[in-house]
Amino acid sequence: MLFKFNQEFRILIIFVSVPEQKLLFMITQTNVDIKTAESLGINAEEFEMIKKILGREPNFTELSIYSVMWSEHASYKNSIKWLKTLPREGEQILAAAGEENAGMVDVGSGLACVFKIESHNHPCAVEPYQGAATGVGGINRDIFTMGARPVAQLNSLRFGTLKEERTKWHVKGVVKGIGDYGNSFGVPVVGGEVYFNDCYNTNPLVNAMSVGLMKKDEMISAIAKGKGNPVFIVGSRTGKDGIHGATFASADITENSAEDLPSVQVGDPFQEKLLLEASLDLNKTDTIIGMQDMGAAGIICSTSEMSEKGGCGMKIDLDKVPLRQANMEPWEILLSESQERMLVVAKKGMEKEVEAVFDKWDLNCVIIGEVIEEDRLLFYMKGELYADVPASTLVLGGGAPVYDREYKEPAYYKQLKEFNIESVDEPASLRDVAWSLASNANIASKRWVYEQYDTMVGTRNMTTNFPCDAGLVNIKGSRSALALTVDCNSRYVYADPDIGTQIAVSEAARNITCSGADPLAITNCLNFGNPYNPEVYWQFVGAIKGMSKACKKFGTPVTGGNVSFYNQTSIGNEVVPVYPTPTIGMLGVVKEKNNQMSMAFKGKGSMIYLIGKSRNDISSSQYLVSWHGIEKSPVPYFNLEEEFRMQTVLRELISYSLVRSAHDISEGGLFISLFECGIPKCLGFDITSDAEVRRDAFLFGEAQGRVVVTVSPTRETEFIDYMLKQDVPFSALGHVTRGEMRIDDMSYGFVCDMKKAYMESLESQLKE
Repeated sequence: MLFKFNQEFRILIIFVSVPEQKLLFMITQTNVDIKTAESLGINAEEFEMIKKILGREPNFTELSIYSVMWSEHASYKNSIKWLKTLPREGEQILAAAGEENAGMVDVGSGLACVFKIESHNHPCAVEPYQGAATGVGGINRDIFTMGARPVAQLNSLRFGTLKEERTKWHVKGVVKGIGDYGNSFGVPVVGGEVYFNDCYNTNPLVNAMSVGLMKKDEMISAIAKGKGNPVFIVGSRTGKDGIHGATFASADITENSAEDLPSVQVGDPFQEKLLLEASLDLNKTDTIIGMQDMGAAGIICSTSEMSEKGGCGMKIDLDKVPLRQANMEPWEILLSESQERMLVVAKKGMEKEVEAVFDKWDLNCVIIGEVIEEDRLLFYMKGELYADVPASTLVLGGGAPVYDREYKEPAYYKQLKEFNIESVDEPASLRDVAWSLASNANIASKRWVYEQYDTMVGTRNMTTNFPCDAGLVNIKGSRSALALTVDCNSRYVYADPDIGTQIAVSEAARNITCSGADPLAITNCLNFGNPYNPEVYWQFVGAIKGMSKACKKFGTPVTGGNVSFYNQTSIGNEVVPVYPTPTIGMLGVVKEKNNQMSMAFKGKGSMIYLIGKSRNDISSSQYLVSWHGIEKSPVPYFNLEEEFRMQTVLRELISYSLVRSAHDISEGGLFISLFECGIPKCLGFDITSDAEVRRDAFLFGEAQGRVVVTVSPTRETEFIDYMLKQDVPFSALGHVTRGEMRIDDMSYGFVCDMKKAYMESLESQLKE
């Protein structure tokens, strides 16, 4: 007999030799102490809560279960109070936030759109390639688990300054990871955004969005019920990758976080493609009770959430879980975040039908347990009971803690408001500013990024050769299309979380509107620093309030999403939170595909109009930051009511065919918007500036609520007559030229020449 004590996990392993067999018993100590709990991210108060729930002290496996399920990443314990204040209802909503793996919205023609955005920030910080790849895989599984076929992907990426080698490593790894996984899986990327700021040097943000389509009456719910119904694990084998990944995602990133590489999952897109097809085939049978993706926290998450939803429990035999590594402990099997796995609860007596589907696709399909009536999760291995926990206590609404964190306004907020435009001198050459902005990493073309993605696979992408402010996805067999976008200017949110997040929602809606679609609903990915920091939590609360206001105004309820706290970076000797980044993923619908609208100038002689009003405002603009080096300024001008009226009018103009192109004004201001309109056909513009506004503010200011449209000379009178009846300001700017950019009779060069710098800037900076 050999005794071995494992100090790290406080377990006693006893090897007993007996004739013809070797038995392994694991006796877990009952006196797991607070130090063990704290090492797993459980504080003293939560440790006492667990003991009270169980009526005894937990063993190590049980403590590990509560560690991942009560982590911020899985439980939203520091955010749920405020998340519940977001608008979540609407006639179009078929599955509201929190009800299923993703939001589900009626898009007409008997179809539903299933969509969601999630973060994979922490894994990408330490292993960008696999972190990004598995982020794409995980969000796609959330979609097809519900019975929808993924038809589009988008992403929102934030990196540090390009002067840092670490940033270049992050960029190259993340982009390759997204491209390799998504391209192999076979879903096009139809939109996204990429930003750079030194606050993301250590901790990049990688937010992935997936969108699927299905018949609205064929949804698969993530539920377990029915005593004796079999519980299957399907897909890949279970290994040691990703263990405690949810806990890892609920802690600060530091220079030592690379030591947590076992918490980063490894993906296989080809296996996921098989799992997609098998899942959709399974949905055609009458065998399913419920199905859920195994993402964060793996088996324990799926078993607990499905059981709690159905008011039942499960009895699971961990010996039956297909493993790819020998000698895995029970807690490792339960917490593993190995990718491309699902949990399926089927109808008793129909096991053979389920197995036949997965056998067709050459995938593992193994019964590992059954549904029980009691609110218990019982996990056995080698005949021993290793964990016995109430399912309901692991999720919100049961026993998971909910916190109301302290928050306070940071000192910087008042400092930003002290900025005065009069303290900034206008540059001697605005032409030089224009050329500088066109090659700025936050404005220049992201061609180097998107050319690594397959944008055409599936033949649904309608914007490959038709540049729009949103990605358009064809709903085949109908007259409509999906419009999709992701948006957030985190500098605005830092300047004012409430107004900045209203702008994020409004810009998303503006991009949808400019493409000829009606905004319908949003999903969000809320990226913030440490919630225990009162100033960070103030940013979070302000962002939620701003999102609520804007979503209610636009009638775009929140269908779900993700909260990612503990995002921070090292700047010099100081550790600071990243800019608050509440990324908005918005869905819209083009009701008539003939009404889709492009941003591109159509031809020489078209009249250029500004809808909205120019403001004497350069606050928080890329121009102010990059040209003048002024980081501290307030949020740019914004009025939610004006924004809503402007977008309503623009949708009517498009439906009446009174405009030939439409493009919103955002980073870089009016000049960059006009330049981007000219890029597709190398057409220029000849405009006159507003005499009531400083010329730098007129050209480069980022005041909100404005779009640039072009009008055919033959319909200009109709356009003007219509606009005069609206309560929305507009003004004539000039006309489209063959290629030269002229402002106030001064040449700013030719679009084709500037286009070269614009297209090549990012790649050249990555090579420096």
